[in-house]
Amino acid sequence: MTTNIHNYELTELDTNPYISLNNQGHEEKFYLTKESYRLGRDPNWSTIPIPKSWTVMSRRQAIITKEGSEYRIQEYRSPDRATDKSTGNGIFLDQARITGGYLLRNGSQLHIGLDPRYQIILTYRNPKSTNAPLPNKRRLDLTGLTEGRIELGRSLNARNYASMQLASPTVSRLHSTVYSDGKGGHVLQDHSSNGTFVNGHRIGKNQLLHRDDTVQIGPYNLIYTGTALELSSTTRNIRLDAHNLSLKVLDKAKDQKTLLDDISLAIEPGQLVALVGGSGSGKSTLMQSLLQINNLDSGEVFLNGDDLRQNWAIYRSQVGYVPQENIIHPNLTVEEVLKYACKLRLPPDTNVKGEVGKILEQVKLTSVSHTLISNISPGQRKCVSIGVELFCDPKLFFLDEPTSGLDPGLEKEMMQLLRELANQNRTIILVTDATANIAVCDRIAVLGLGGQLCYFGPPQEALEFFGVPEGDFADIYIELNQGKTEKAILANVGNWHHKFRQSPQYNSYIRHTLSPGKQQQQSTDTSINTGISAFKQLLLLSQRYWQLIKRDRVSLILALLSGPLTILITAFSLGMGLPVSVGGNHILESLFIFSGISIWIGLSNSIQEISRESAIYFRERLLNLGLIPYIGSKLLIRSGIALVQTILITISILVLFRFSGSTLISWPIGLAITTFLTLIASTSLSLMVSASVKDTNQGISILPLIMIPQIILSGVLFQLDGLSKIVSWFMISRWSVGAYGIIAQVNEIPGATMANNEVYQADWNHLLFNWGILLVHILVYLVITMIVQKRKDIF
Repeated sequence: MTTNIHNYELTELDTNPYISLNNQGHEEKFYLTKESYRLGRDPNWSTIPIPKSWTVMSRRQAIITKEGSEYRIQEYRSPDRATDKSTGNGIFLDQARITGGYLLRNGSQLHIGLDPRYQIILTYRNPKSTNAPLPNKRRLDLTGLTEGRIELGRSLNARNYASMQLASPTVSRLHSTVYSDGKGGHVLQDHSSNGTFVNGHRIGKNQLLHRDDTVQIGPYNLIYTGTALELSSTTRNIRLDAHNLSLKVLDKAKDQKTLLDDISLAIEPGQLVALVGGSGSGKSTLMQSLLQINNLDSGEVFLNGDDLRQNWAIYRSQVGYVPQENIIHPNLTVEEVLKYACKLRLPPDTNVKGEVGKILEQVKLTSVSHTLISNISPGQRKCVSIGVELFCDPKLFFLDEPTSGLDPGLEKEMMQLLRELANQNRTIILVTDATANIAVCDRIAVLGLGGQLCYFGPPQEALEFFGVPEGDFADIYIELNQGKTEKAILANVGNWHHKFRQSPQYNSYIRHTLSPGKQQQQSTDTSINTGISAFKQLLLLSQRYWQLIKRDRVSLILALLSGPLTILITAFSLGMGLPVSVGGNHILESLFIFSGISIWIGLSNSIQEISRESAIYFRERLLNLGLIPYIGSKLLIRSGIALVQTILITISILVLFRFSGSTLISWPIGLAITTFLTLIASTSLSLMVSASVKDTNQGISILPLIMIPQIILSGVLFQLDGLSKIVSWFMISRWSVGAYGIIAQVNEIPGATMANNEVYQADWNHLLFNWGILLVHILVYLVITMIVQKRKDIF
């Protein structure tokens, strides 16, 4: 590192305050002795000489003025209001832009620019000050590292001085290690469950580091200098900058409709921001766009200067999202919901009981921890959803209508909870129609019809801006809704939008505060990483799914007994006494009924399983839910239930019906295998349908349309020829009845309908072929299910 010292006054040099500017190891030190200084690259304007190669700094960056015994720094602004803009790369303290100026204290450390790879670090020192805080930067010196390793993690061995502790719930106890490659370089090795990233890409087992590489571990960013690892920044403070968000769609009449109209917002760390407006103003659309789960026509969203869409893998665990729909299972207790969320989101070495206890206390739900979600109030359910998100300690929180459906008392409690979370240095953005408690927010964004931003700033200034200083926030809605037609309302909203763009609030809270993204954006790996191993996630999801099924005892009992009861009714309806001796014309009909029962039970088993938890799936998938473990858990538990159903159906058939037997394979074994394959094939089909429909009602409505072709094209009611024979290959019933018929050897039974059909030829080739086709059906349905679910991914 090179250091240049500029002496403006040689007298008492050692006691004068000074600033040091560190640009990637090149340090310039300037002693401050005058009343005012100008900082920038423009040599004709700046009174502090800055190298021309330091392009991160603006030509006119800041004004530094003396205030008492210290100095105040403020970003430069042009006196021309028509072109009044802040500098391109702003000055930041913990990701918050210091637009209103900042009084420097001994040890203060600011950053010019947001990208740690290129930013300039400004440190202020005043030797006369009694206050001497340590700088924010931490450094691990790697020089001389030839043997052993340096550790990075959440809870390291206290005796190991060659380590860096990174306190965050998403960081593993031992997250990563660094060791020498024997050639003067260093290798980074990953030991974590949530991954270690280098320049935005998750590394495998280990990776050779190169100078200026950015290492991301949980919310921490470290820069590799070649000889050290320097903690440059963390995402424990998140600012959001939205630039020119626009979105248009076609309505039912194929006319273009504007949902968002060129919206820009600057949201600082720790702010509580409410998006308000009338129905159809685009509040939820704006929130989804800020979260980047909407495909915008134009515009960008930056978190700490990083393009959110390109860097979602890094910020995945740092962003909390509570949609309007519940993201919790109603048949679990509060504690169970939090326990499963903790195990899914945090490293395996986490103290689950301790973490769940902390969250219960934080969201004030300890008293109802053992109560089913379905039995608590709507406000408490929202608190559980918030608690689920708090496990990863996100510093940016999105909540869509958290106060919807709450009475005034619960609404106030919810807003107070959000205020407390924001006071813990979280940036919180919520959509709400409730305005009674809006004053607790730091900023409100008021949207009008057509997605036009009509105001953004402190709520206290909004009433005066809209000309209703003696009214309440509901009067703002009335002002924006003036007009007898939609066209007139749009014109009125347009006037308010234009007025806001010319207002002091726009200059102060958007134009001066809005920061550009980093000059060079990295593109991260967007693939979903489950954190824990896929097998462990499969077991955990299966455990949760079984808990849900077990809680609904009536449905489980009906699912298990519906087969035996239907078979019993069939036996009685034949009126031949029990057990029924099956032969002649009744044999294929009986086998057809057995097949139909299995298909119907399999279809009804899972027709709602994916569609009814779409909101839960979407949120967990955004974080770390693996697709194969998710679908696998459904299949695993349903296979277990199908096995019990198979046993009960097989026993019922053996007790209530008497077949002549089979010389090919034991009749009970062949019957059980065919029944099980039929159940699994139809269950897989129902999972595919459940993944494809919009809601559970659609799935239930489609059931008859799936079942009717199974009946018609089974090959029992009609002789299949030509096109119908080809189509029947896609029916589970054809291969199920075919396998049953082969095992029962219907071709050898006199009087059997459609006997001597090659489909029922009793040999192993035909039997294995029918079973094989059923297996192909299972595989195809599951693959399609995963493809459909994969297409729902946003990133």
